[in-house]
Parts: sequence; structure tokens; C-alpha cells
Amino acid sequence: MSSVWVGIVIMVVGCFALKYAGLSVPERVLDHPSTKRAADLIPVALLGALIAVQVVADGDALRIDARLLGLVVAAVLLALRVPFLPMVFAAALVAALARQL
Repeated sequence: MSSVWVGIVIMVVGCFALKYAGLSVPERVLDHPSTKRAADLIPVALLGALIAVQVVADGDALRIDARLLGLVVAAVLLALRVPFLPMVFAAALVAALARQL
């Protein structure tokens, strides 16, 4: 068996064990307020980190460019409660115009 298959088998067993552990958590732990608060905040933190990496990272370096300007425009429009599609279009338009300058 090659090392690739060994890695695949280890990943399959690990994923099954993680899924089983998640399903085995007692109900009192899931109903705890701090667990609910963490479950609400973790996706937001992960999405924020993903956006930050995609906007200011370029390989191993930090780069400030038109993407950051587009993100700022999107944040302002989000604060103004502009619908999603116009917000995305405006942010993309601003980023594209900034790249042309």
C-alpha cells in the first residue's frame, strides 16, 4: 500500500471519529449558552478571516490594492443596508476602476 493510500485511510478514520465525537456530545453541553454563542460567532470569524486573507494577502506578502477599496465600499454599502447584489456590483465596479487607475 502506497503512502497516499495510507494517508487516505487515516483521513477517513479521522473524519469518521470526528463525526462520531460530534454526535456523541451530550445535550446539556449543546444547550449551554456559551456553546450556542460560540456556534453563532465561529462562522462569522471564519468568514472574516477568509475575506481578510483574500483581500490583503498575495502569497506570503501583504498587499494593499484595489481589492481593499472594493471591500471598504462593500462595508459602507452594507452599513447603509443596500441589497446584496447592488452591493457586490458596486464593490466590483469600484475595484475594477481602481485597478485601471
